[in-house]
Amino acid sequence: MTSQTRTAITTGDGVRIAHRFDGDENKPVLLLSNSIGTDLHMWDGQVPALTEHFRLLRYDARGHGASDVPSGPYSLDRLGRDVVELLDALDLRRVHVLGLSLGGIVAQWLGIHVPERVDRLVLSNTAAYLGPAHQWDRPIAELLEAPDMQATADRFLHNWFPPRMLRGDNEVVEGFRRTLLATRREGVAGSWAAVRDYDLRRTVTLIHNPTLVIAGEHDTVTSVDHGKQLAATVPGARFTVLPTVHMANVEGQAEFLDAVVAFLTERS
Repeated sequence: MTSQTRTAITTGDGVRIAHRFDGDENKPVLLLSNSIGTDLHMWDGQVPALTEHFRLLRYDARGHGASDVPSGPYSLDRLGRDVVELLDALDLRRVHVLGLSLGGIVAQWLGIHVPERVDRLVLSNTAAYLGPAHQWDRPIAELLEAPDMQATADRFLHNWFPPRMLRGDNEVVEGFRRTLLATRREGVAGSWAAVRDYDLRRTVTLIHNPTLVIAGEHDTVTSVDHGKQLAATVPGARFTVLPTVHMANVEGQAEFLDAVVAFLTERS
């Protein structure tokens, strides 16, 4: 397997977006798009299995990881254009896309606005709408006023993982905690604004790429109903439920990989 250390592009609005490749250059490219509050390492556990089939392109969304952290609200259009500019800079005409949570929202945007750049689409633990918008205003304000990311990190981890994984010193969970604590508040707040302001309930009907929707049975962030509604709205989408909370790729790794690989490698 070949891999590449993290490098970066600069977007049209001057923001540096960090990214890295893993895997054989001759295999189809699979773009992985992350949850809010994480960086490209949220997929580390899945890299060995996925690189058997794909060349992986991972990136840190603006406001996260090694990418720049502009202040102020972000928009879903801007997060989506970041990906398009990344693909353009890397001369990638068409890729598979797998997004989880906010990454799944960005993946929906790609399927709506640049379907010619997408082969197959996997939308995991995500939703077409997470309103009403006003529910996000107080968390954004409280986060920007907080002394650090501690309270937000605790909240996210309890929303992401089951109690059994939060007990003791789980190495994987602690890795996510370290990432959260190292993430600048402006990046999370800016991304929350994108979640606050988006609504794709009507436009996801424009997605015609082959699509798999994955939901977590115990997910309290993006519920099974969110996933079911999304799959019912995207024409021809398939739907599967895993016995997980929000981070299905981590908690239910084997089942998650089975579903993703089977769908993405299926012959048309």
